Amino acid sequence: MTEDVTYHTPYALYFAILPILLFLFELKTLKAIKLPISSKSIFSATKKGWKNRLEFLPPFLKMLALFLLVIAIARPQIAIPHKESLTEGIDIMLALDTSRSMLALDMQEDGQRADRMSVVKLVVKDFVKGRAHDRIGMVVFGQEAYTQCPLTLDYDIVTGYLDLIDVGIAGDATAIGNALATAVKRLQGSKAKSRIVILLTDGANTAGEVSPKVAAELASEEGIKVYTIAVGSKNEYVPFPVEGFFGTQIRNVKLEIDEELLKEIAAKTGGQFFRADTTDMLKVVYSRIDELEKTKSLFKEFTEYDERYWPFLAASLTLLILGWLLRQTLFLRVP
Repeated sequence: MTEDVTYHTPYALYFAILPILLFLFELKTLKAIKLPISSKSIFSATKKGWKNRLEFLPPFLKMLALFLLVIAIARPQIAIPHKESLTEGIDIMLALDTSRSMLALDMQEDGQRADRMSVVKLVVKDFVKGRAHDRIGMVVFGQEAYTQCPLTLDYDIVTGYLDLIDVGIAGDATAIGNALATAVKRLQGSKAKSRIVILLTDGANTAGEVSPKVAAELASEEGIKVYTIAVGSKNEYVPFPVEGFFGTQIRNVKLEIDEELLKEIAAKTGGQFFRADTTDMLKVVYSRIDELEKTKSLFKEFTEYDERYWPFLAASLTLLILGWLLRQTLFLRVP
């Protein structure tokens, strides 16, 4: 990458012609002060010495020194552009349902039938990796609700905790109210200008001490926006692994999702409700949330200048001193 050289006082460069004119004038003066004699024949046998050949050197050094001094006065600089990021990150709490119903086999992964939990983990992982400058935390819930990962900018930690999630780790029931209250509590101390909860579930509130409506009211009072996602097929009966006498069998089981509750929570907090009945739709939902909650990035551009006149000034002074020494010693003229 080439460096762009600029001059703080570029008009000073116009004076660069003066040292050249001074040099030509001194050369002419040197010739003019030759001692006049009537005949050159008496010097015909004398060879011209090295001092005579180099008598232009002191004036030349002065010219070069003054030329470099002009450049130093013009103040050459290297322009260094800077872009300062004034990014305002968002604090996001993910609330993920890990109840037993997440074992339903009504989703697809790479063309194969997959359970809801496996697909959710893959899609959420992509969502986390796609963010920048945002702190992300995670709450998991079933019968109970607890913080799986506190707010952090280390997305590798978030995805690492995501890999540890399994169906049933928080119990088999669904405590939506407890999950939302826990996520809101984690965001209460946040000073981010935008705080959101993304609550994903495939069922209805069947457990917990906190009512989902009370938790939504708390989120609204805190200014926390809640996006709710109902994941799973819209069919009344879905394939589900059931343990029997002859091992695990796949049977059609009736599972219900309380969409009205999720819509109410989203509307109460200024968020949105989404329905994801397929893997592709779930990806679209998280992409949509990603677009709605973009981090605000402001950039301040400025230019810093690195002064480069010191080498020219130092060289100029050195040549001036050298030229003066030569005039006072080797090229000293005696009247």
